[in-house]
Amino acid sequence: MKITELLTLETINLSLKSRDKLGAIDELVDQLHRAGKLNDKEKFKTGIMKREEQSTTGIGEGIAIPHAKTDAVKVPAIAFGKSIDGIDYDSLDNQPAHLVFMIAAPEGANNTHLQALAKLSSILMNVDARKELMDANTAEEIIETMNRYDQEVEEEQGEAPLKAASIVAVTACPTGIAHTYMAADALKAKAKELGVSIKVETNGSGGAKNVLTSEDIEKATAVIVAADTKVEMDRFSGKHVIKVSVADGIRKPQQLIENALKQDAPIYQGDGSQQSNRQFETSKKRAGFYQHLMNGVSNMLPFVVGGGILIAISFMFGIQSADPNDPSYNAFAAALNTIGGGNAFGLMIPVLAGFIAMSIADRPGLAPGMVGGLMAATGGAGFLGGLIAGFLAGYIVVLLRRIFSRLPDSLEGIKPVLLYPLFSILFTGLIMLFIVIDPVKAMNTGLTNWLNGLGTENLIILGIILGGMMAIDMGGPINKAAFTFGIAMIDAGNFAPHAAVMAGGMVPPLGLALATTFFKHKFTAQERDAGKTNYIMGATFITEGAIPFAAADPLRVIPSIIFGSAVAGGLSMAFKIGLPAPHGGIFVIPIIEGSILLYLLAIVAGSIATALLIGLLKKPVNR
Repeated sequence: MKITELLTLETINLSLKSRDKLGAIDELVDQLHRAGKLNDKEKFKTGIMKREEQSTTGIGEGIAIPHAKTDAVKVPAIAFGKSIDGIDYDSLDNQPAHLVFMIAAPEGANNTHLQALAKLSSILMNVDARKELMDANTAEEIIETMNRYDQEVEEEQGEAPLKAASIVAVTACPTGIAHTYMAADALKAKAKELGVSIKVETNGSGGAKNVLTSEDIEKATAVIVAADTKVEMDRFSGKHVIKVSVADGIRKPQQLIENALKQDAPIYQGDGSQQSNRQFETSKKRAGFYQHLMNGVSNMLPFVVGGGILIAISFMFGIQSADPNDPSYNAFAAALNTIGGGNAFGLMIPVLAGFIAMSIADRPGLAPGMVGGLMAATGGAGFLGGLIAGFLAGYIVVLLRRIFSRLPDSLEGIKPVLLYPLFSILFTGLIMLFIVIDPVKAMNTGLTNWLNGLGTENLIILGIILGGMMAIDMGGPINKAAFTFGIAMIDAGNFAPHAAVMAGGMVPPLGLALATTFFKHKFTAQERDAGKTNYIMGATFITEGAIPFAAADPLRVIPSIIFGSAVAGGLSMAFKIGLPAPHGGIFVIPIIEGSILLYLLAIVAGSIATALLIGLLKKPVNR
C-alpha cells in the first residue's frame, strides 16, 4: 500500500495557525474529522493525548508524529500539517516542529496499513525529503514528493537481509506505529555511514519484523535495545546489552553504535524465566546501588502514600483517637489507623527490601528480600535494617546462582521453585537474626538520641541539608535518600526531619508554578500550561513536577529550586515543626506538631525564593 492512499489532498494543511502543541493537534484532528476518517473525534484526540503522556512524539529535526491506534478511527489515514514559523511541540531537541504528521490507525489495522505507516517513518529520516516537504507550496507537491520517496523506500526494503551482523538491535514503542521504525532506520542509516554491519528487529503493531535469530545474537558484538515497552530479553543472556529509550535510538544512533562496538555495556544475566525482561539502565549514573535502591523505594511509595494519608485522617479525630483507653477514642479512626499504620506501614519495609533484592537478582530475590525486610521491621532494625536485608538477599541469590550453575541440567527446573527460595531465605534469615538486627537497632537508637540532643542551630542546618537534597534530583537517589531518612526518623519517633523533607519536596513545583505565573515572558506557552498543574503537584508533595523545567534549563532552574527547598527545610526546623505522616502534602498539614501557620510560611517562603531566583536568572523566551 502506498502512503498516498492514506495521505490525501483533503488531509493536508499547509498553513497550521497554532503555535503550540495542543492547538496543532486540534487542527489536525479536525482535518481528519472533516475528511470523514474518524468515528469519534473526541475519543481519537484522547488517544492522541494518551500517547503524548507516555513520551513526546516531537522527535526533533523539526518533525512531530502524533499517533493513535483506536476504534475511534473509521479508516486508516494520515493528516499532514506544516508550520513555517514552527510549533512549540516539546520536541526531543527542544526545537520547534515544522512538519507534523498525524497517524490515525483503527483498532483492527492490518499489516498492509501498518507497513505503509512504517514507510512514512523511514521517509522522514531522509534530510532531502524533509527539505522538499518544507519547500512545497501545494498539496499536490506534497503528494508527488511522498510518492517518489515511497518508491525509494520500497526498493530499499526489497534488499536481501543481512546474513550476519556485528551488532544487533531491537526497537519498540508503546503503540508500535512510528517511533519503532524511525529508531530502526536511524540505527541502520548511521551503521551504514560508519561501515558497521547491523540487523534491527522491529516490534511494531503488526508484530515483530526482521526477527533476530539465535545465530545473529551469537555472532553479535553487542545488543542495542531501544524500547519503551517490554522486549524479550532472556535470549540476550551473556551478551553486552545497551538498554535505552526508543527516543535515544532516534536521536543518538552514533553514540549507541560506538558504545556497542566498544562493548561499553553490562553483560545481561537472564535466569530462564519469563520475568527476566526487567528493564535496566546502562547509564553509570543509575547503575548499581542507586538503581536497586530506587527500585525498592519506588515500589514502597504506594504503601507510604496510602497508609500515611489514612493515618493522617485518623489523627484528625485526635492524636490518641485510635487508643481504646483514651477519652478521644473513635472506632472509625481506629480502623483507619489499623489499615494505614498496622497494615500498609507494616508492609513498607518488607516491600522495600523485597524489591531491592528483586532489582539485583530478578524474581528469586523477592522472597528472601521480603522475609529479611519483615525481620528488620519486627526486630527493631527499621529502614536501615530493611535496606541491608534487600541488598543482602539479592547478592545471596546471585551467589547461589553461581554455585548452582555447576549442578546437572536435569535439576534446572527445581532451582527457581525449591533451591533458590529454600537456601536464600535460610541464609538471609540467619544473617539478619544473628548479625544484622541487634547492631542496627542500637545504631538507630543512637541516631535518634543524637537528633534529640541537637541544638536549634544544628537542627536548622540539618533542615537546610534535607530540604536541599529533595530538590537536587527531584525523585532521584538523592531525593529518595532524604525521603527515606525522614521516614526512618518517623519510625524512630522523631517527626521533625520529615517535616523539613516534605517542605523541601513541595517547593520545587510550587516555586516553578509561581515563576510561570509572574514571569510569563520567560516561559513558553506549553511551560506556562505545565506551571498551572504544578500548583496541584506541589500542594500534594509530588516533587517530580519540576523535572521538565529542570531538564529544559538545568543551570538556572536546579540551583533556584535547591535554594528555595533549603530555605523551606531550614525554616521548618527553626519553627520546630513535626510531621507524623510520611506523605500527603496539604492533606496532612492539619495534623503536624507545631504551628500550622508557621509551617505554611516556611513552604511559601521557599516557593517565593525559588520563583524570584528563577525570574532573576532565566532569560526571556526567544519567540
